[in-house]
Amino acid sequence: MGKNSKLISAICYLSLFFAPFLLPLVVYFIVDEEEVKRHAAASFISHLIPAIVAPVFAIGLVFFNASLPWLIASIIVGVILVIGTIIWNIVRGIQLLRES
Repeated sequence: MGKNSKLISAICYLSLFFAPFLLPLVVYFIVDEEEVKRHAAASFISHLIPAIVAPVFAIGLVFFNASLPWLIASIIVGVILVIGTIIWNIVRGIQLLRES
C-alpha cells in the first residue's frame, strides 16, 4: 500500500470528527485499491457503532421500564462501546499515518 493510500485510509478513520459517515462512504466507492476500500468499510462501520448504540439503549430502557441497576449497567456498557470505538478510530488512524 502506497503512501497516499495509507493517508487516505487514515483520514477515513479520523473523519469521525469532521465527516463521520460521508467520507468513508465516498472513499469506498471512488477509490479502486482494495486495501483502501477495506479500511474505508471498517471505518464506516466503526462510525456507525456510536450512532446505533445510543438509540438502541435509550429505546430499550424506555420501552422496557428498566430498573435502576439495568439502567446503570446499560449506560456503562453504552459509554464503554462509544468511547472504545472513538479511541479505536484515533489509534488506527495514527497507526496508518505513522506507516506512511
